[in-house]
Amino acid sequence: MLSDRFRAAVEGRDLDRASGLFREDAAFRSPVVFKPYEGREAVLKVLRAAEEVLASGGRFRYVHQLEDEHDRVAILEFATEVDGKQVEGIDKLTFDEDGLITELKVMLRPASALQAVGARMAAEFEKAGLA
Repeated sequence: MLSDRFRAAVEGRDLDRASGLFREDAAFRSPVVFKPYEGREAVLKVLRAAEEVLASGGRFRYVHQLEDEHDRVAILEFATEVDGKQVEGIDKLTFDEDGLITELKVMLRPASALQAVGARMAAEFEKAGLA
């Protein structure tokens, strides 16, 4: 599956390995901010911040993986806990004809979890120079 290498990098907390999976002009669409983060380096900074927020407690896990190879789209559903709140979400990956990720869109629920994640991500973005 196109998304297997991304999933392995995230689950293995090895985002350096994920760098080569994204196109140079890839975009990250956040559940908190309307404007996308554009460019591979910005996407990787966002992923590192997300790893710190979503995976630092050791509870992050993918629970489903769906892929449409014809449309070159994958959905990875995840679950985790942030500040005592159960978080459910999806990573929607879109791939180009070479199998590189062109867009990563993240959606989260419930609203209380989105607020907790958003607050923690804002602090991480400040550290990463993304704010």
